[in-house]
This record gives sequence, structure tokens and C-alpha cells, in this order.
Amino acid sequence: MDRRDVLRAAAALPLLPSLSSVAFAQVYPARNVTMIVPFPAGGQADLAARPVAQALERILGKAVIVDNRAGGGGGSVGNAAAARAEPDGYTLLMTLSSLAVLPEADRLFDRPVAYEISQFMPIARVLADPTLLAVPASAPWKTAQDFVEDAKKRPGQITYGSSGPYGTLHVAMEMFASSADIKLLHVPFRGAGPALTALLSGTVQAIAAAPGTLKPQVEDGKLRVLGNCGAKRIASFPDVPTFQELGYKDVEMYIWAGLFAQSALPAPIAARLREAMAQVMTSPEVLKAFETSGSLVAYQDAPAFAEFVAVDSARLITAVKKIGKVE
Repeated sequence: MDRRDVLRAAAALPLLPSLSSVAFAQVYPARNVTMIVPFPAGGQADLAARPVAQALERILGKAVIVDNRAGGGGGSVGNAAAARAEPDGYTLLMTLSSLAVLPEADRLFDRPVAYEISQFMPIARVLADPTLLAVPASAPWKTAQDFVEDAKKRPGQITYGSSGPYGTLHVAMEMFASSADIKLLHVPFRGAGPALTALLSGTVQAIAAAPGTLKPQVEDGKLRVLGNCGAKRIASFPDVPTFQELGYKDVEMYIWAGLFAQSALPAPIAARLREAMAQVMTSPEVLKAFETSGSLVAYQDAPAFAEFVAVDSARLITAVKKIGKVE
């Protein structure tokens, strides 16, 4: 069974439960729920988790505690912790598109795989934004072409920050660099939040990040956005061209956030969480929170989300293999 089959099977688990699982579901949740975010505060996963957790609390009637468990490249420590947790609905994972990439990176280096994507059950997609190339407002580059021309004159000298090796931000920048035939210097951090702080402080010179994390800094006049990795322009940055518009046809990268549980989660608990998330993603408070941040809701229920993950992961894994080994 390949990755796509695993995800489809997980999302399509039958909702005809045993009597014991029905009894368990009837009291779920009986205590607080933990939502692991495998990155520090300030990044896309954290931005997605907090409004969702607050809305879930109202629906489930128990506290949903966001646990920022950063560490490892691209969120591997938090992802692995969620994979190892008891499949009882009390440990959820709000993570990003790097979820499927990191096991492949482990294999690339012939090191123990921290987790497998088959250990997870998709519950709901929350956000799906294109990554955007941002630089300080004081930088000399006014356009993406300015950036490319300078990078060609100074190969390996322009630095960019990421959430860690093979994380979404790293892959996005390397995808762009490959298409533009430029060489940049990668500086990994423990999450998108620290990478953004490094950009604002001048420690690095560029970053690829989600619209929601960049919008407040752009509005404050601290950052400038040069390009959009998506196939279409977005409402929060309507004047920013896509890289495909600029002639970089191979550049297409999204930083999605989604809620997962363990693949062995009892079907009635999975059904309860899916029902709750369907309510969450139509909640006026959640819609407003994401709209204010510049990241519009991109809700998908489990079956559609599983298919989306399979297709997107295949593209990302291809990109990782092209990047090759990096420390």
C-alpha cells in the first residue's frame, strides 16, 4: 500500500463502531485535549492552531491546550511526539506540509525515521496559503528580478532563514533558487517565528513564509514581498506577482496547516472530531481571525484532505530529492 492508499484508507475509516468504542465516544472528551504544534509561536501552524483550539473548546466543552513543542528540522520532534501518543483523541497535531517530507529527509541521510506519515489520520485542513518571498523594506531589491540579478552576481552570499532543513520554508526557497538558477545561503532556525525574527533583526536577508505571518510586518513598513509561490495571486497581496507569471514555471509551493490524529483513533472519536471541525471552520470568530491575519480559511474534511496531502506530498518529496543532502 503506497502513501496515497494509506491516507485514503485512514480518512475513509468506517463509522460503524464496536459497542466499546461507542461507549468511549459518548463520554469524549472527558478531560482536556492537547493540540501539539511542532513549531514555536509566531508561525503558520501556531496561527492556525490558536483560533481553532478556542473554537473547539466551545464545541467539545473541554479545554484544548496548544502545546508548542518545537525541535528538530521542520517540526519533526512535535510530529513524532503526536505519532507516539495514545490514539484516544486527547493528543491532536496541528502541523504543516513538511509532515510528509521529513521522513523522506531521514531516509535521504540513512538515519532512523522519526515517524511515518501512515501513523496519522487526517481530520481537517484549515489553511492552504502559497509561500511568499519577503525581504526587509530597507533591502535594495524592489522586485524579484532585482533579487535574482543580485544573487547571480554574488552566488551563495544572500542568506535566507527557514523553519529547519527540509521544512516548508526551506523547500520553497530552494525550489525558487533552482528555477531561477541562483545559489543562496540557507540559515535554518527552529521554526518560522524565529526565522522571521532573524529577518527583522537583519540576521538573514530573505525568507519564504505564509501571508498571515508576513502581513503585519508588511503593514508596519518593515518587510517587502517580492513574489508569490502559488499558481494565483492572493487577496491579501493582490499586487504581488506569482513566480509563474515571472517565468519561473516550476515554482509552486503552499504552506498548508491541518489537524491530524493517530491512525488507530477509534472511528467514533474521529467522527466526533470531524463534526466538530466542520463547525469550527464556519465559526465567525475563526473566519474573522484568519481574515484579519491575511490567511483565508481553506477547509477540507478528511477524505478530501487526505487526497490533497497525497498529491502535495508527492510534489514536495520530489523537490526534497532534488535538493539532496544538506545539513
